[in-house]
Amino acid sequence: MKALVYHGPGAKSWDDVPDPKIIDSTDAIVRVDTTTLCGTDLHILKGDVPTVTEGRILGHEAVGTIVDVGAAVSSVKAGDRVLVSCVSACGRCRYCREGHYGQCLGGGGWILGNTIDGTQAELVRVPFADTSTYLLPAGLDDESALMLSDILPTAYEVGVVNGGISPGDVVAVVGAGPIGLAAVLAARLFSPAHVVAIDLVDSRLEAAKQFGADITINPSREDPAEQLATLTGGLGVDVAVEAVGVPGTFETCTRLVRPGGRVANVGVHGSPAVLHLEELWSRNVTITTGLVDTWSTPTLLKLVVSGQLEAKRFVTHRFDLADVLDAYDTFGRAADTGALKVVLTGASG
Repeated sequence: MKALVYHGPGAKSWDDVPDPKIIDSTDAIVRVDTTTLCGTDLHILKGDVPTVTEGRILGHEAVGTIVDVGAAVSSVKAGDRVLVSCVSACGRCRYCREGHYGQCLGGGGWILGNTIDGTQAELVRVPFADTSTYLLPAGLDDESALMLSDILPTAYEVGVVNGGISPGDVVAVVGAGPIGLAAVLAARLFSPAHVVAIDLVDSRLEAAKQFGADITINPSREDPAEQLATLTGGLGVDVAVEAVGVPGTFETCTRLVRPGGRVANVGVHGSPAVLHLEELWSRNVTITTGLVDTWSTPTLLKLVVSGQLEAKRFVTHRFDLADVLDAYDTFGRAADTGALKVVLTGASG
């Protein structure tokens, strides 16, 4: 088969590789009908994720069709159309029993495209198929379902829920890329008074308005702290969501949040950020971090099916799977191309 293979920082190629095989009785082999690229993949290519070694097939999101299952798999079968979760769950360890699948001790967690081969390929082996795939209803299109593999659960769980967004809150989302836009969309489910999107790229701020931000700020032209102080009577925002993964945006969030407020870090950080405890210790600020657990996937699936979450609107570019290198170029130059999520369609997708 063909797959997108990582060859070290800055190096990738579309290669011939062996087809995946059933290794454990809980495995499934899935034909990849649609997959996508993630900001985390760009972090990997920058060398920010040392657990990804040379020769790894990248990708951790997919909608596909089961082609084979191990002897212990009981909830899916060959021919089933499924969502492949970005997080795999053994279903038995302490963390899985508590719904913290991202911290799985039984061989799961974020492994696809990280410590085992991933989904930017014609076929993928999915461990723990019973607890790491979701059967999809016939009426749901692949592109909408694909957004439930990572981006929407991540923004909802790590940004909105961890951030404790409540009705009437003022919420600042720092970074209006795909995850930031998903946080804007998901925050609206909790009826905040204002959702403020902050980004240096005007096209992304325009997109944020379409996703539900009622205020946008470009820091190259205006000071977010001053603007938000005016909006909040000098207090600062109730919740600041960090959705980029660089030191400056995290530190911005800690400056924007009010005493007693909450900073929810969603971004993947590849270098240290300064934590100004000399300023924060007396302000009762809560800072949360997290890897997505995907406990929310069934709920979000219902919201997408019912039309309450318009997941497909994230898709801006479409490519054949074989054109994955072009897709990476488009996605990596998002400020120029306007790319949010690019969808790659396999030969049978």
